[in-house]
Amino acid sequence: MSAVAAGSALIAIGGNALVLEGEPGSLTRQRERAAEFGEQVAALVSDGWRLVVSHGNGPQVGFILRRGELVAPEAPIEGLPDLPLWLAVADSQGGIGHILALEIDNALLRRGLSARSVAVLTHAEVDPADPAFRSLTKPIGSTMTAEVARLRMSEAGWTVVETSDGVYRRVVASPHPTAIIEAHQIRSLAGTDAVVIAGGGGGIPVVRDDDGWHSVDAVIDKDRASALLAARVGLDTLVLVTGVDQVYVHFGTDRQRALTEIDAAEARSYLEAGEFPAGSMGPKVESALQFLEAGGRRAVITSLAKLPEALRGTAGTAIVAGSAPSLEPAQSEQPSRRKDDA
Repeated sequence: MSAVAAGSALIAIGGNALVLEGEPGSLTRQRERAAEFGEQVAALVSDGWRLVVSHGNGPQVGFILRRGELVAPEAPIEGLPDLPLWLAVADSQGGIGHILALEIDNALLRRGLSARSVAVLTHAEVDPADPAFRSLTKPIGSTMTAEVARLRMSEAGWTVVETSDGVYRRVVASPHPTAIIEAHQIRSLAGTDAVVIAGGGGGIPVVRDDDGWHSVDAVIDKDRASALLAARVGLDTLVLVTGVDQVYVHFGTDRQRALTEIDAAEARSYLEAGEFPAGSMGPKVESALQFLEAGGRRAVITSLAKLPEALRGTAGTAIVAGSAPSLEPAQSEQPSRRKDDA
C-alpha cells in the first residue's frame, strides 16, 4: 500500500468509540476517548487534511431513552413532555457533537492551529415505506443479560435480540437514508478551515410529504449515512472505523488473509461470496462501495488506533474506485455483532 498525500476525508467513528460495550456510560471516559480522537484529528489537520467527522450514537441514544422511561410515571405530575426516539437521536447528536467539538478544538489549540470544529445538526431523509420500519435491527443502549432482556420485553415492550453469545441489546428501526438535507451547507463549511462534525448518529430521521419534512422514530446506520454525506460533499476518501485494523477474507480459518488494497470489483466479489456477513463487515463494505459508486476515490476500513496511518495509506484496508457494478444495499440486515458499529 503506497503513501497517500493529504486530501479531503470523512471519518466515521462508532458510538462505541466513546462507550465500550459492557461498560457504564461514564461521561469522564467519553471525554477522555474524545480527547484521544481529537489529537488524531489535529495531527491530520496539521498534515494538511480537510476533514468531516461523523459518529454513531447506539449506546448514547439508548441511555437517553432509558432515562426518559425511568421517569415516565412521574412525567404527567412534573409536566414533562414525551421523549420520542427521534428526539433522543437529536439529543445524542447534540451531546456527542459538543464533546467531540470541544476536544478537537482543544487539540487544535495546543498545536497552535487556527482551524476550529463546527458541529452541524444534521437531518437524513428516509422513505416511509422502507421495510426496515417493520423489521427492527439497529442495536441501541447497554448490553443486557438474558434475564434483563426478558424483563424489558415483558414490562417495557422492547424488541431485544442476542447480538453475541449471551449478550442482548434493544433494537429499533434503521431505514436507509436517501438524502442529507444539509449536504450543500456542509459542503460549503468543508471548503473552509473548519473540521465539520456532521451526520451524527446517522442523522435525525425525517420523512417528506406535501407539507414538508416530519420527524420519524428510527436510528439510521451511521456508515450508510456517512457514505451518502461524503459523496454529496465531494470528499476524496471515506474512512469507516471499526474494531479491527484490517479487513480479512477467510476469517477465522487457516486461510485467513488481510486485505491491504483492493478495487471495488474485487470487494464486491468477496461480498457476494459471503466473505463479509451482514452481521459484521458486510454493511461497511456495502457503504464503501456505495461511496465509490457515487464518485468517491477511496474508502478505508480500519481501527481507531490505526486511523492516522490508514488515512495516510500505510495501514488498514483501502478499497479504491474501479469498475464495480451497481450496488443496491440490502433492505434489512441482522444487528451488528461488532463492538463499535453502533
